[in-house]
Amino acid sequence: MPINKAVLAAFSAATRLRPDIKEFYATQRAAEDVLAKLTLRDPRCRIEDISAPMPDGFEVRLRVFTPLDIDFSLVSGLKVTEDSRGTILFFHGGGWVNGDVDFYTDACTSMALRLERRVVSVDYRRAPEHRFPQAPEDCYEVTRQLLAGELLADVDADNVVLFGDSAGGNLAAVVSLMARDRGEFAVRTQMLLYPVTYNDHDPSTSFFDSVRENGEDYLLSSRDIKGYMELYASKPADLHDPYFAPLLEPDLSDQPRTLVITAEYCPLRDEGEVYAQRLADDGGDAQCYRVLDAVHGYLLYPTVFNIVKDTYRIIKSFLDGDELAQEGEPAWLEILGTA
Repeated sequence: MPINKAVLAAFSAATRLRPDIKEFYATQRAAEDVLAKLTLRDPRCRIEDISAPMPDGFEVRLRVFTPLDIDFSLVSGLKVTEDSRGTILFFHGGGWVNGDVDFYTDACTSMALRLERRVVSVDYRRAPEHRFPQAPEDCYEVTRQLLAGELLADVDADNVVLFGDSAGGNLAAVVSLMARDRGEFAVRTQMLLYPVTYNDHDPSTSFFDSVRENGEDYLLSSRDIKGYMELYASKPADLHDPYFAPLLEPDLSDQPRTLVITAEYCPLRDEGEVYAQRLADDGGDAQCYRVLDAVHGYLLYPTVFNIVKDTYRIIKSFLDGDELAQEGEPAWLEILGTA
């Protein structure tokens, strides 16, 4: 399903004009800060800021999005109640370097309303100021505290879902591995949207065709991914650590029920799909879908876009057990069914 030629030309030009991310990330952060200030709050969602103390004394900022049911009648007046079926712990994307809870406020508001779940967005410490393994350690500790009821008193641990996009998908997968290995808590469900799972994105050496097919003209380039990893890693050996690249983990057993969603024109497409297959091969319950005509990062698009609406349909089906049926032209491919 080819992308419109004019759109493809714009994507290609933007990708090729973008400077090296190692020099550009600070400028991108500043631009994201400006865009975040333009976000309009939706009255159907209550937004609160809290924090989680880390073992070293640092306070990780969390933003909590609670969907509301607003009812008005002439008899009883305005009645506002919470309308939440569980909690999503969200780890944002941005190559472990960009993105934050402010930049993702609009996306998390839409997530809370469309999925009818409270969303807790994590402002983990970013590279290069805080390199690997700081981000996964922050996310792990926030997860532990949330499941233990230390952050929000009414959390049902059985209904907590880890969710992340891109580098955030990497962090969700890594937290699940850390939880299994350390044995302090169990993660029951995770959702990974176009996640980073591998360590080699050089078109000349990568195992994955999507790096060669989609690594130049679709906004996120293979050069960008390499630059982000260089900013994230503390030392070269980190690139071979499964907590850095979870596809390197030889044993993917005892992992949560998992949904992986990839984008057709994303360089990370194949490694995400292989990760889902590996989970299934090691005995896990995994589902995997490829959203057609989509590029990396589309979660941040307005929800009027069909690719965003289709993604939420897939997620709701996964979370709620509803039947997932396509209408008209295929909007996604099911790569892997429930194991």
